[in-house]
Parts: sequence; C-alpha cells; structure tokens
Amino acid sequence: MNLVEKYNIPVPRYTSYPTVPSWNNTLTSEQWKQHVKKVFGITNAKDGISLYIHLPFCESLCTYCACNTRITVNHTVEEPYINTILKEWEMYCAVFNEPPRIKEIHLGGGTPTFFNPNNLKKLIEGVLKKSTVCPDAEFSFEAHPSNTLPGHLIALYNLGFRRISFGIQDFDIKVQDAINRFQSFEEVETVVNQAKNVGYDSINFDLVYGLPFQTLESITDTIKKVLKLNPDRIAFYSYAHVPWIKPGQRKFTENDLPLDEEKRKLYEKGKALFFENDYKEIGMDHFSLRTDSLYTASGLHRNFMGYTSKYTRLLIGLGASSISDSWTAFAQNIKTVEEYKEAIEKGNLPLFRGHILNAEDLILRKHILNIMCRFETEWIEVNLQCEALNDGLERAKELETDGMIEIHPSYLKVTEKGKPFLRNICLCFDKYYWENAINKRAFSTSI
Repeated sequence: MNLVEKYNIPVPRYTSYPTVPSWNNTLTSEQWKQHVKKVFGITNAKDGISLYIHLPFCESLCTYCACNTRITVNHTVEEPYINTILKEWEMYCAVFNEPPRIKEIHLGGGTPTFFNPNNLKKLIEGVLKKSTVCPDAEFSFEAHPSNTLPGHLIALYNLGFRRISFGIQDFDIKVQDAINRFQSFEEVETVVNQAKNVGYDSINFDLVYGLPFQTLESITDTIKKVLKLNPDRIAFYSYAHVPWIKPGQRKFTENDLPLDEEKRKLYEKGKALFFENDYKEIGMDHFSLRTDSLYTASGLHRNFMGYTSKYTRLLIGLGASSISDSWTAFAQNIKTVEEYKEAIEKGNLPLFRGHILNAEDLILRKHILNIMCRFETEWIEVNLQCEALNDGLERAKELETDGMIEIHPSYLKVTEKGKPFLRNICLCFDKYYWENAINKRAFSTSI
C-alpha cells in the first residue's frame, strides 16, 4: 500500500485545536466576556487584536463551497446586516477597557464584494471609529473576480486595505460549469491589473485541486494562466467532498472526481509548477513569492482566517457563524442570519457554541500550530510536555517508519516526504479524536 492509499482518511484541517467537533460547549456568554477582557488587557498595548468579519451573501451558489453562505440577489439585505455587525462590535468595545488597536482585519464570506463600496466603507469606518490602527496593520478581503468593481478596490484601499484574495478555483469551462463558478481569464486579468494600479501590494489566488472533471492537462493549463498574472500568494486547497453537510455538492458524484493517486498527481503538478516559478512553500497548501510577507515574516501564525504573518492572541469574529479566539477559549456565533440578528437586537452576544481550553489543550495546541507553521516542534521545556504528547509521539512512530517525520529526544521534524501529510501528522496529537466518539464524516479526507 502506498502512502496516499494508507493516509487518505478523514482528518481535521486544524485551523484550531481542539477542532470544532471536539468542543465541550460549556462556554457561557459571561465566561467568554471574561476571557476576552483578560487577554485584551495583556495583548492590546503590545500586539493589538485581529478582526474577522463574515459577510455571508452570494448571488449564486458555488456547488463546491463548504462555507456558511446565504444565496440571494436582493441587495437590500446589505445595510441591515452591516448595522447588526456594528452593534455586535459595540458590545465588544464595551468589554474592552480601552480603545482596541487593530492589527489585522479580514473580510471573508460569502462574497464580500456582494456589498456595494459605500456599504463596505460604512462597515469599516464604523469599526475604526472606536479603534486605533497599528502601524504595521494588515487589512485584506476576499473578492469574486466577476463582481469586483474599481469602486470596491478604491474604497477599500482608501480605508487601509492592501491585500486582496481572488477566488479563482479553476479556469476550465467544464469544471466551472460543474461547480457553478464562472470567471474568464480575461476578467481576472482585468481586475488584477486594476488592483495593482490602485496600489494593492499583495494579491492572492485561491485554487482548488480535486474538483469534478479536473485532469492533469486542465489543471496545468489553469496554473500556467495563473502564473502569467504573477500573484504574490497562491492557496492551493484540496477539494473537500462532504455532500452530507453541503447538499449543493450533490450536483456531481464521486465518479466525477479525481481521487487518491489521481488527485495527488494534480497537487504534485501544481506544486512543481509553483517551484519552477520561484514560489516557496509556506505551511500547508500555501505558496508565496520571496517578496511577500508570508515568506519574509519572522514568524508564521495560523488561525481561523488561515495563515498570517501577523500574530495576535485575540481574534474577534463578527457576523453570522464567525469564530473568535482568545487563545484560552473559542466562541462561534450563531450560523443563520436571522437568529444572529435576533440575538444582537436583544442585546446578547450571539454565541452558538464554544470551548474553554484546559492546560493540556494549550500544550497540544502549541505543538500542532508549530507543525502546521514551522514543520517542526520541540518539548525541551517542561511546560510543553504532557501525557497526551507522549501518547501522540507513540502514534507518530508509524509515520516515522514511513519516512514522513523524524522524532528526536526533544523535537520532531517533518520531512519533505511528510509535508503533503501535515494533517495526518497533527492527527497523532489530537487527543479528542482518539479518545472520543467523534463523527469522522465531519472531516474531509487528507488528500
């Protein structure tokens, strides 16, 4: 059995530890406020805080998508939703004991460029009105190439945004038809040139491998077109086929998907093309030019927004389904727009579920983050050791035998052979996965 066959199992993506299905859900609103207040007092003056704002609306459903979205062509939803987000932000500002220093803002979705530029301006100005901006702040937003207008680019640039991420996925028309995601190379080229002319200095492309009807030839063509546009970053994600969670994916079946070795070849081809064009591998599924901050940063961090060069201990998530992180606790907002609004109107933080991390959680979280960000971790210090770490190292011996990691007396290092299997390596240290009856169907396969 080869490594792909052996390790292509349902595995968490480890944007957090513990992962969401393992959360104990004992967090109350008052407890969450106390966690926020405590870490804010420690981190605000030194590092500032991060904000993730979820804008869930899309005009059409991309059938591959597993994000929390609301499909509508009714743009009257924009202003009421923004007003609700600003009310939620006021609740957090009441918890803080001084004006927050914003180090990072990311607008995600959904489709943030569903909103017109004036409404996005109202949103960001409303957030910044009660805040100060760190000198090295980084503001970014996700954009659909087909509906991003010069007005969006200019309005957000004037508010401090310098990073933009375009959802490309694939240029092949057969693939685009299957996933209901359409944008031509010419459309993308136009909006990228507009963004560069406005002054954006970091442009990211999201690509997905393993989509229905993708072939080695088609993905090679897509990537060569992408490379003509020279994005600063490329996120090359594995398609997660979870139709029992996202019914839109039932538009196609597993028979239409490249699987196992075939899917792995798509990734390896993409990776080879990136390397040939001077992109460097950053963490898992990410590649950047040497000039981009993901490569030049002294330290890489990973949170619910993905990889970032800006580390803050406090991340506040605003909007329906957003997840916040105080390092010692996680809190997720209510997922539906209507229930989210209802909670805010009643003056309540719209918490849906959460988790308070214990001492062992914090140790394992640190090791998993190190593996995901640095391809290694160490436990020389006593405060980085625990019984669950020892259990994980025992599980990891098989991966060492397969040449994916090196285990030394006080540290672990991921080999080149093991880099495509980072999720499997982290799985060894996921105490909850092994001890609890977690529904494995909640996760996508590792390849």
